[in-house]
Amino acid sequence: MSRVALVTGGQQGIGLGIATALADAGWTVALASERAEDDPAVAAALRTLPDARYFRHDLADIAAAPELVERVETALGPITTFVSNAGVPALSRGDMLEMSADSFDLVMGVNLRGGFFLAQAVARRMLAMPARDYRAMIFVTSVSAELVSVERAEYCISKAAASMMTRLYAARLAPHCIGVFELRPGIIRTAMTEGVATKYDARIAQGLVPAGRWGAPADIGAAVLPLAQGAMAFSTGAVIPVDGGLSLHRL
Repeated sequence: MSRVALVTGGQQGIGLGIATALADAGWTVALASERAEDDPAVAAALRTLPDARYFRHDLADIAAAPELVERVETALGPITTFVSNAGVPALSRGDMLEMSADSFDLVMGVNLRGGFFLAQAVARRMLAMPARDYRAMIFVTSVSAELVSVERAEYCISKAAASMMTRLYAARLAPHCIGVFELRPGIIRTAMTEGVATKYDARIAQGLVPAGRWGAPADIGAAVLPLAQGAMAFSTGAVIPVDGGLSLHRL
């Protein structure tokens, strides 16, 4: 059975790190995001992964989720690995008492609502096409599912809810040889964190991260592989921190 991975937000950052790891391990990779194919980040990703295919999809458009799955499978074959990675930050950081409804709705609409219904479309297709071979769904959340940041409350809420979403899918799909996992990245150097890089450089130097460094997209890609390969199949529903020890409780 050929191995086909659909990675949302796979054109850059953590998503590209995951897509690269899967492609290097023999997966056929489909990248999906809302950006046009001639976007510089998309073009760069396709140069990095020349055998990957790109599919434009807006997660907020939940009605289009089944169509995306159909397009991917028509082009590449049945999806055996789904990585729900795409997400958006708050419109602006600030006091949660000043948070706008627009920011809350945007973040929840993409990170939770969009993620849920695309996962639903993938899961339905997997169940409609039973296979003896192992399949996996991996949700990339954040340490913010557990660690509180009052200046971006909407993001934290979306990730905490996505953590429960992972467990729900794990319980529903476990009888069908489909493993479901949650990865919680910590402070990862990507375009999304570039605006706060100076702040975190200083805090990491002061000991915020026990490992003493930023995470890299390749760290997340390396964590995805055993999950996608089935090496942790009996651990379905597991939450796996990829944060250099950031989330450890310390005295």
